[in-house]
This record gives sequence, structure tokens and C-alpha cells, in this order.
Amino acid sequence: MYDIIFKHIEEKVQLTQSEKELIKTFFKPKKLKKKQFLVVEGHVCNYLSFVSKGLLKAYNIDDKGNEHINQFSPEGWWTSDMSSFFSGGISFYSIDAIEDSDVLVITSEDFENLTLKVPAMDRYFRKLFQNSLITKERRLISSHTHTAEEKYRHILENNPDLIKRIPQNLWASYLGLSPETLSRLKKNIIFGQK
Repeated sequence: MYDIIFKHIEEKVQLTQSEKELIKTFFKPKKLKKKQFLVVEGHVCNYLSFVSKGLLKAYNIDDKGNEHINQFSPEGWWTSDMSSFFSGGISFYSIDAIEDSDVLVITSEDFENLTLKVPAMDRYFRKLFQNSLITKERRLISSHTHTAEEKYRHILENNPDLIKRIPQNLWASYLGLSPETLSRLKKNIIFGQK
């Protein structure tokens, strides 16, 4: 379970074996069944979570009961409501499992202690949060400047494995489309129509 997190960390910083052993003490493994919640909107998000197996989604529900997906988190991804996790305020969205999943969770207190005791982890998270901010900014710009077809083509090109794992209605929610509109868009792409 820890192999994948260390592989991910060591893409950004180097760790000694003793640092790896210490890091393990800060994380707790958690299993989620399909549709089981990790975070519930309106409650405090107590964990920063690393997905070691499975697939999760982060989303909020609007006043009309419509789900709006903000992020998919497959293996090797981190997920949390960062605002709630760091401030202790309520979460603005829910996170649940699309598939049975295994995650490694860390509390905010343990996060602080980890980054103090293992300086390489402070550098790792700084790089991780910088990349996350860049990705969110690009997604915001894309949401204003790209067509639905361009957004879907980007997903096809950059996440071909996820396309197969995530149901179409969830992709539609992520793209801000109805499932019917996404179905028509997919047919246009497949058959080369405009």
C-alpha cells in the first residue's frame, strides 16, 4: 500500500529508508466501498488522503439537487477539501468512492508534525500544492475558453484509462453537460461530424 505513495513522492523529492519508515507512522490506511463517503459536504474534512487503489470523486450538490464534479482522483492522486482540512471549517463538497478504494489518510495535526520532522515532505507538499494551483487555474481558464468538445477531446487524449472507468453521466457532470449532450458530442467525435 505504501509503495505507490513513495513512488509518487520520490518523483519530486528523495527519501532515505529511515524517512520512509517515519512517514508510514503518520498515515493510516482506510478502505472505502463503492459509494462510501470519505468527506461529507457541510462537515469538517479531517483528512488529506492519498489514493493507493481505486477511484474517488469530489463534488457538490446545488440547490436543485444536481451534482457538480470538481475532481476525479485515481490511484496516485491526493484528495481533500483543502479549505476545510487546513482551516477546520466545514467542507464545501463531498468525496466518495466510484470504485472500492484503498486510501492513506493523514490528519492536519499529523500533517504539520510530518512536515516538521521530515523536511523533504515539506518540499514535496509545496511542489504538490504549486502543481495543484497551476492545474486549477488552467481548468478555470479552459472552462471559459474551450468548447465542450475541446474539453472532452482533452480528456480523451490525457486520460484514456479513466474514460473507461468513469460512467458517462459522471463525465457529463464534470464537464457541466447533460448526459444526452455528452452522448451527442461523443457521437460527433466518433463519426467525425460537426
